[in-house]
Amino acid sequence: MLLSLLTRKEKLKFLDLAMHIVSIDGDPTAIETRLLNMLLAEVGDNIIKEYTFTLSSDLDETINYFIEASPHVQNIVYLNLLRVTMEDEFYNTDEHFFLESIRQQFSITEQKKKRLMKIVYQERDLKEHAKRVVKS
Repeated sequence: MLLSLLTRKEKLKFLDLAMHIVSIDGDPTAIETRLLNMLLAEVGDNIIKEYTFTLSSDLDETINYFIEASPHVQNIVYLNLLRVTMEDEFYNTDEHFFLESIRQQFSITEQKKKRLMKIVYQERDLKEHAKRVVKS
């Protein structure tokens, strides 16, 4: 969501963070892999051609890159990391702690976090509503 607004480098760095968060609990699940592919498609064809889903060796460098970014970019990155963690039905405390660490390092307030989470829930609700409508 809104990943197209990021620069090429921001998109690549975001995909690195997304890969790290889905790998927290081991290899990505089928649902996580599908979501990663959807995110890759959203960032654009030029990125698809050069990106491979592998973990970077320096997670701290990636996080520091976004700490220096504008709040606008940080909010887009955090929103999409929320989407990644909330896509499957399994709650992982390590993912929660990772997200919370990112939120604090990006200086995203608890109130902003709740507003971004609400967007993710609304998106999920809309998808579920669409599924019900097309099935009936």
